[in-house]
Amino acid sequence: EPYRRQRQMCIRDRVPAMAAKIETMENDKKQYIVITFGNEQYGIDISYVDNIVRMQKITRVPKAQPYFKGVINLRGEVVPVMSLRLKMGLEDDVFTNTSRIIILKIEQKGVLGIIVDEVKEVVTLGSEEIDKVAHNPKDVKSTFINGIGKNGDDLISLFDISSVVDEKENS
Repeated sequence: EPYRRQRQMCIRDRVPAMAAKIETMENDKKQYIVITFGNEQYGIDISYVDNIVRMQKITRVPKAQPYFKGVINLRGEVVPVMSLRLKMGLEDDVFTNTSRIIILKIEQKGVLGIIVDEVKEVVTLGSEEIDKVAHNPKDVKSTFINGIGKNGDDLISLFDISSVVDEKENS
């Protein structure tokens, strides 16, 4: 292992252009947690994911947005939880033993839990495997998607986390 690392460094030292190319190739890839709603797959940029927890008791909060399910107590921290299904205009969540709450850490907003049907896997996608999508104002779901990832034969709609956690009502 140390020998291999030393050899890699030598190659990078000898060929700066190649080193730069290796760097951009590595930086070009992003990891996404693949989640499902029904039979549709969505991806969440893993850099936003703080934790994944099993379903637990959600305490309702009066006068909250309909998609806002309430709060949970996560190791002494009160975390707001929302239904991504309701926010996207889909039918309400049905909790099963695969349901999870993904805890997102968003810079200006702190932590937020989102309910998902199932967490499937982590995939790594390069920019060549992601198609940008045009925003369709009539389609509420497209508001939250900023790309379609191709992972083998699977298509994964990639969430734009900033629009997902945005407070404004989408109706």
